[in-house]
Amino acid sequence: MNSPQVPAARHTLDILRLLSTIDVPISAARIHRELGIPRSTTYHLLSEMVEAGFVVHLAGERTYGLGLAAYSMANAYTTQQPLVRLSQKYLEKLASFAGGSGHLSRLSATEIVYLQETRAPRAVSLISQVGVRLPAVGTASGRAMLAHLPETEYRAVYSASDPAEGWGAFQKHLADVRERGFDVEVQEVSRGQASVAVPVLDHLQRPAAALAVTYPVDSLRDGQCAQLREQLRTAALEISARMYGNRGD
Repeated sequence: MNSPQVPAARHTLDILRLLSTIDVPISAARIHRELGIPRSTTYHLLSEMVEAGFVVHLAGERTYGLGLAAYSMANAYTTQQPLVRLSQKYLEKLASFAGGSGHLSRLSATEIVYLQETRAPRAVSLISQVGVRLPAVGTASGRAMLAHLPETEYRAVYSASDPAEGWGAFQKHLADVRERGFDVEVQEVSRGQASVAVPVLDHLQRPAAALAVTYPVDSLRDGQCAQLREQLRTAALEISARMYGNRGD
């Protein structure tokens, strides 16, 4: 079969395979050289893959790396389970400190999906159990991750959702989250419960997951809330360093 779509599909898969075997983003010129794909075809395919979310273009460095869509497809095999295993001890410690529940989640299109839940003794059972999906824009975990995506991507998630905030307020909210490094929610998901969440960033500084702790409203003093946020940030940095070699510089 000599359909023109076959070489394009093969080249696309070759590019994804190459990007998945290299730990850092690489240039289009290198992709062209290593795979022997015509230069114009290389740029055309990369453009389409960026548009679809399978590849991310770092314009300042003129390089390309795997995008969120590629990570999402590969998550169950190469990322999800290692993240769950690595996060377990952190979630147990955080849940115990707050007297609540610790969660690991990731983005899936316009939603977050919970990968892990750990409850402290006597902590209440929540909706956010493993496998549950919630709108990303309506959770601290979702917003903590969306804040580290390009505007075109989080705008698409916002447009496909039913957000409580207007676009301008939502943009500012994400800017604040990006600046302070965490997001909070109070009784947005579960009555009587508050949550704080931080992103786990990969080697491209994109959100691979989010760590969150949910606890009864007003059960923690201000100083304890600050301690919890710091412990969450430290945990996320350590997981990011071990999973992706990202030192958070």
